[in-house]
Amino acid sequence: MSAELRFFYGPMDCGKSTLALQINHNHASQGRRGLLLTQNDRSGTPVISSRMGVVDDALEVSEHSDLRLIVRDEWARGRRVDYLIVDEAQFLSEQQVEQLAELADDSDVDVYAFGLATDFRSRMFPGSRRLFELADSVTRLQVEVLCWCGRVGSFNGRVVDGVLVSEGAQVLVADVATAKPAHVRYQVLCRRHWRSGDLGPAAVTQDELPLG
Repeated sequence: MSAELRFFYGPMDCGKSTLALQINHNHASQGRRGLLLTQNDRSGTPVISSRMGVVDDALEVSEHSDLRLIVRDEWARGRRVDYLIVDEAQFLSEQQVEQLAELADDSDVDVYAFGLATDFRSRMFPGSRRLFELADSVTRLQVEVLCWCGRVGSFNGRVVDGVLVSEGAQVLVADVATAKPAHVRYQVLCRRHWRSGDLGPAAVTQDELPLG
């Protein structure tokens, strides 16, 4: 059976990291050896962490990392790599997604990528778009995340100082750098309230998240 490149996506809070950790557990329990990769995890450290409190160590990659070399370095050390778990895959470059496809096709490494499809402007991340184009399977996670109004939430809104914004850098890892740092958070909204900028009668403060 040949290896595959699979992409799982959904809005914030839909359980992407939880599923990534579960898949890793399932493979490891069958004697397979994998690597966990991440960028800008919400914990600020090189781990994959779910909001349910489950955490596993990971390797931090940057936009300049060659994912093929990471795997080849493991081989050079005599360590088998049967699969990759890639969390926060929306931050990958298009070239890195192509590297994942190469690892699946030419090196028989199964790849499971997890991430957001779109940013706070509802524009696709380049990495996610390339995953849609190249992945053997693309799966929207079925855990429903609700907007404050009770409708299904599909839009990752960026809130700065209590106001939903539609402009700015696609990736914002920390507070906006101002004379008095702005408070930045993200809130899942339905399309109606994402379009209107209505954050609800009692906008609940959320943890700052390293998402676009």
